[in-house]
Amino acid sequence: MAAPLSKMVRHAMRMMVGTFTSRILGLLREIITAALFGATRQLDAFLVAYTLANLSRQLLAEGALSAAFVPVFSRVMAEEGKEKAARLARQMTTVLLLAGGGTILLGLLGAPLLVGLMAPGFSGEQAGLAVVLTRFMFPFLLLVSLAALAMGVLNTMDSYFIPAVAPALSNLLYIALLAILAPRLGIWALPVAVLVGGTAQMLLQWWRASVLGMKLVPTRPDWGDPELRKVICLFFPYMAGLSLNQVNPVISRMVGSFLEGGTISVLSYADRVIQLPLGLFVIAISQAVLPMLSRLGTDETVGFALMVRDALRFTLFVILPVVVGMTLLARPIVHVLFVRGAFNDWAWGATSRALALYALGLPGMACSTVVMRGLYARRLPREALKVTGGTVLLNLVFSVVLVRFFSYAGLALASSLAFTGGALMGLWRLKRHLQQPIRVLEPAWLVSHGGALAVMAGVILGASAFLPYNPAAGLWGKLAWVLAGVTTGAAVYGLVSWKMGCPEWKWVFGALAKEDRAA
Repeated sequence: MAAPLSKMVRHAMRMMVGTFTSRILGLLREIITAALFGATRQLDAFLVAYTLANLSRQLLAEGALSAAFVPVFSRVMAEEGKEKAARLARQMTTVLLLAGGGTILLGLLGAPLLVGLMAPGFSGEQAGLAVVLTRFMFPFLLLVSLAALAMGVLNTMDSYFIPAVAPALSNLLYIALLAILAPRLGIWALPVAVLVGGTAQMLLQWWRASVLGMKLVPTRPDWGDPELRKVICLFFPYMAGLSLNQVNPVISRMVGSFLEGGTISVLSYADRVIQLPLGLFVIAISQAVLPMLSRLGTDETVGFALMVRDALRFTLFVILPVVVGMTLLARPIVHVLFVRGAFNDWAWGATSRALALYALGLPGMACSTVVMRGLYARRLPREALKVTGGTVLLNLVFSVVLVRFFSYAGLALASSLAFTGGALMGLWRLKRHLQQPIRVLEPAWLVSHGGALAVMAGVILGASAFLPYNPAAGLWGKLAWVLAGVTTGAAVYGLVSWKMGCPEWKWVFGALAKEDRAA
């Protein structure tokens, strides 16, 4: 089992390199957006439009397509060869263009209804602005949907770096265009920058797929092709399930639209920070493990359960110290990233609280992502639908209850609790299907990792008390403080976990050794 695990870690590390650049630029993008627009009703309107475009994107591609396409494509590539797999990819390009075009048309016509459903608290000029922005933004979903198809092809062919770095190009163009256009166009600079960035993200991945012999040009679909029919049959249940999953941010925005102005904005800023470790570590691991799980035969239940267990352990190994760090350092992190220009003290405090509460849900988000990949690989759309439906229900209940007591903070806590519950539901359903135990949190594992986390937390708290964060310091001084805190915490956790014999280090060293031999 060591060799496959090292391979998974190696692929994940390649994705992390590209994803790190992308996420850092994504944070810079949010920093610039915060400085230019603050936390305002106008920005709230744009974020509602952007969320609707992203919701449709997830419906069509980045989640559903990966779930339905990659397992089938991986098997065809392994068993029937590259030419047959390439034909399947070209047919899916056509299907995606047709589905994307239809969804864009529906979005243009139904924008007022969609905005009314998503932000019922909006009225007058704000609602009108959100409708116009939504119509302008809807073509974005087709661009990134086509990019997602190329990503699925590239990942199956063990090409992970370009799909990971493509969003970095998108963010770089976004930043450049925002700096140029914001003084002239105001809020309209945001959708223009998003559309141009999405185009670049698509073209880069299409180019890489062509270089590897997978030209994703549309071709007439053979509706009798059993593999195409299999993808489509899986696509719609997964689309339904993932559409439910995307209801979670919609719930937060719906409820948040009734709270004080800027609520949606501060939740979005906090979520953006959370997306850095989530994308850097969790998405990288889950994307790397999906093709590997898909290649295992349906009768391989023991090996499948062990790979899922170890993928979950490695995910928790890298995400739990992030939880500790973000919870303890939320205020300094938010201050360094966002407090400038129109971003005031209220926005600082609100975003910090939201970030700390979102961080508590990172283990649930992380484990849920990996478990869902396991359900996709086993072609269990109904089970995946039940898990996502349960997560949405939990989020709705927790949001309605907790917002009464904690306002916007209740929405962040509700999201964390819902994803934790969803991860537990998914793990239970996968275990029941496999009829194999997936013992993730065994006593020895808990002791070694818990000990490392406790030492890390103690060092961060002690260092913060000895040398507290100074909001009045210069930018470089504040940045140095945060980086020192993050680096020290990570170093302490790494050293202590290594000394305590955490097995994940063997997989990391195995991956690095293979990288060295390859070089």
